[in-house]
Amino acid sequence: MTDQARYWSIAALAFGALLWVLNDVLLPFVAGAAMAYFLDPLTGRLMRLGLPRAAAVSVILFGMIGAAVAVLVGVIPPLVAEGGRLIQTLPDLTEQASEAISDRFPGLLAEDGMLMQNLEGIGEALRERGMAIAEGALGAVSGLIGVVMFIVIAPVVTFYLLLDWPRVVARVDALLPRDHAPVIRDLARQMDRALAGFVRGQLLVCLILAVYYATGLMVVGLQFGLVIGVVAGVISFIPFVGAIIGGVMSIGLALFQFWGEPVLIIAVVAVFAFGQFLEGNVLVPRLVGGSVGLHPVWLLFAVSAFGTLFGFTGMLVAVPVAAAVGVLVKFSVARYMESALYRPSDDPPGGHERD
Repeated sequence: MTDQARYWSIAALAFGALLWVLNDVLLPFVAGAAMAYFLDPLTGRLMRLGLPRAAAVSVILFGMIGAAVAVLVGVIPPLVAEGGRLIQTLPDLTEQASEAISDRFPGLLAEDGMLMQNLEGIGEALRERGMAIAEGALGAVSGLIGVVMFIVIAPVVTFYLLLDWPRVVARVDALLPRDHAPVIRDLARQMDRALAGFVRGQLLVCLILAVYYATGLMVVGLQFGLVIGVVAGVISFIPFVGAIIGGVMSIGLALFQFWGEPVLIIAVVAVFAFGQFLEGNVLVPRLVGGSVGLHPVWLLFAVSAFGTLFGFTGMLVAVPVAAAVGVLVKFSVARYMESALYRPSDDPPGGHERD
């Protein structure tokens, strides 16, 4: 192993260990750095309009704060209220569901059958622990210290990184090993295209889907349609997960709420069916594109693995790591196909036809 390979291996291990030990502390800094990275092109556009960099960054920061206040005032309260009602209602819904199944399918649930006992056990457990779950969820969301630290630190990090972004990039470039600097720059540009194209497009896809699902379910009249629709849209950046979770929850509630009204049940199914068609055939091809190099299975694995190992901070880091690894794998495959390991011994470099 060369000295450089050994150095980068040690750096990768140190990076993983840092995430492991400090993942909660790092969250506002990682979020601030991510926002600075994605907002830097907007800063450049404002500067081309004649604004100094400090003024452009200030305009962006105040715009972010205004948007955050609007979301906190107009969107979060009804979501939290409806989510709390959903958690508190779960025990009653379970009990009513078991009674409805027993009435409509009397042969399916025997009084002393295992399924009935399990349903009753679930209902009792939810009844005993429902309030504790609700209080714990609300406590986790509104933990004062963590929320205040995030709200204060993340915008400050974003502001200073946006101010110094050209100098930060220039400093990193100056530290590159001179022999490999051109190759590293080219790889960094490919990673930037893959990451920026995917994340910016996918965030817009998630926003559109959240509005669509919430609006569609509320128009149909589904209970808790707002919170289910928003959750389904927001987690749609993980392939298939948003549609599966949102579809199962909404269709299950629709079967219970609209039993005897098949048109409304079909309408709920249609909302998610059309949402999947919209996502796969319109939104993703147009907003994300097919050339970003992030396969859905690879992205799903990366988000799951990093989320399990490093919590929410790991989920934020997973997408750029997935983009970087994807570019490096493509680079390694190209180098392998140009090497003597792949080519016949009598074939000059670049002379072998690739299928």
